[in-house]
Amino acid sequence: MLTMKDIIREGHPTLRAVAEEVVFPLSDDMIKLGQDMHDFLKNSQDPVLAKKYELRGGVGLAAPQLNFSKRIIAVEIPNMEEENGKPLLSAVMYNPKLVSHSVQQACLEEGEGCLSVDRPVPGYVVRQARITLTYQDAQGTQHKIRLKNYAAIVVQHELDHLNGIMFYDHINDKEPFFAPDDVLLIN
Repeated sequence: MLTMKDIIREGHPTLRAVAEEVVFPLSDDMIKLGQDMHDFLKNSQDPVLAKKYELRGGVGLAAPQLNFSKRIIAVEIPNMEEENGKPLLSAVMYNPKLVSHSVQQACLEEGEGCLSVDRPVPGYVVRQARITLTYQDAQGTQHKIRLKNYAAIVVQHELDHLNGIMFYDHINDKEPFFAPDDVLLIN
């Protein structure tokens, strides 16, 4: 089981490297890595397990954060609008690619955080409000999905990890909470 000690922190060179695509068919190790990443996110959102294992809550995790420079991300995004507990998005994505995005931009009103960053970094991280993404699952099946608002922001954050970009690279140094008038603020 993955814990916080398995996650590398800012300053580690793997977090600034461009990750390599995974080759199909996947090795058992790559399948297990994806499943372990997904399990970490589920465990981090379970109040009992998170407390027991001292896990910070997360909705996304990229393989480079575990010191594997591979194009793998896992997401477990709760659906805040449904009471049945069904996630808005729950997936392990191999070789994800952003294929299109909206002109409309958005950012989280409270800013972003990261499991690899142990400090608050205030400021708006302006991203695309809607994206279309392709990826492969563990069996190599190709998927194409469209995401908007919060889910789109989470996935873009994880895609940045695959390209050696940290969320705070997007924050305006001089005016951290500056956003153009047409940027959608998501709370």
